[in-house]
Amino acid sequence: MKFKGAIFDLDGTLVNSLEDIADAMNSVLRNLNYPIHGYEDYQYFIGSGLRNLVSKSLPESHNDKKNIDSCYHLMIVEYRDNCTRKTTSYEGIIKLLDHLISQNIKLSVLSNKADALTKEITTALFPNYFQSVVGLTTEALKKPNPSEALAISKSMGLKPEEIIFLGDSGIDMQTATNANMFAVGVSWGYRPKKELIENGAKQVLDHPLDLIQFL
Repeated sequence: MKFKGAIFDLDGTLVNSLEDIADAMNSVLRNLNYPIHGYEDYQYFIGSGLRNLVSKSLPESHNDKKNIDSCYHLMIVEYRDNCTRKTTSYEGIIKLLDHLISQNIKLSVLSNKADALTKEITTALFPNYFQSVVGLTTEALKKPNPSEALAISKSMGLKPEEIIFLGDSGIDMQTATNANMFAVGVSWGYRPKKELIENGAKQVLDHPLDLIQFL
């Protein structure tokens, strides 16, 4: 089948945002005299939304709902002001997007990052590339729930099976499978290739331009 659309995850797929996210959370932890974490730890904290990341970052002794809520709001304020300080697109991504557009493939973004931040980063780094950009607005709709992916499919005017879903985590591969889209894992992100394959990746790319060869 000739694919007519592609949905991209954001963090770890289109952009390397690890350091900005980690710096913002560590700033909150440091101000509260909690232990901070290294970048390698945040690779496994990212993927299920920033609230979940906050919970994973907090000491177990201070991981109650009230403190998570409080620290989440502090983290959002810190991150909102610095979300594109170090964040950059991965090498080859712009060239890939240009190629896909030249082939009349419709492009969208679906992230578990808060919707406003998803839109801000995507607009700053990829102006005019994506037909729709969707971040998290409701916890119940968080990936791997396929609802938002299916809504994007409808907005594109495409059948789910005509769409490639690209992401760097098992959650992304589950989302693709749940939405009946073609699951493509990317190994340049935050999770190991083994996780992608175990969660349903039908193809794993080692570089963005490998998708051109695959197509």
